[in-house]
Amino acid sequence: MKTKLIALSATALLAAGCATTPSDDEYYAKAVALMKAGFKDRGQAKVDRIDQDSLQKLCSSYGTNPVPKDVAERLQAEQLATIKYPADGKYLGDWKSGEKIAQSGRGGQYNDNPAQPSGANCYACHQLTKEEVSYGTIGPSLYHFGKLRGYGPDIQKYAWNKVYNSHAFSACSSMPRFGYRGILTEQQIKDVVALLMDPNSPVNK
Repeated sequence: MKTKLIALSATALLAAGCATTPSDDEYYAKAVALMKAGFKDRGQAKVDRIDQDSLQKLCSSYGTNPVPKDVAERLQAEQLATIKYPADGKYLGDWKSGEKIAQSGRGGQYNDNPAQPSGANCYACHQLTKEEVSYGTIGPSLYHFGKLRGYGPDIQKYAWNKVYNSHAFSACSSMPRFGYRGILTEQQIKDVVALLMDPNSPVNK
């Protein structure tokens, strides 16, 4: 009998403990509140950047764990639907301007001029040319991007989509959603796509 009472008491305590354990949403809310209390608006860098949209929240919930296939496919379809295409139907701009955008990490920081265009900082994560030896490896090498894949309209469209919203092809990607988040303008995306796709670009030499 005594053993049964101890077991019942332990079960009751465990149940009570479970009932009072904060949920993931509560932990998230506390973490956000703590971060907001520790930061303040400075220039164009506002505290509301801490707020995540639904995609970011879902991706964060998986942490370093892989996103289930069905969830990934749903997210990718949703993000693909957000992509807006060039008004004139042309995907390629000026690759020389694209190279400058790829090299620039300017934009969005508190001390950047918001009236000036942002860069894409592509080299921080990718190799693009053999001339530039300082590049990151978080993302795959893009050297010979067009040369290996071809220069046709389907690949041009794919490159546009990838730059505009990378999550349309890789759910919870680390790559910024340059078009969707308004980081790059339509013309800037054209220029970056040209850097990847123009046969005369150093990417394809």
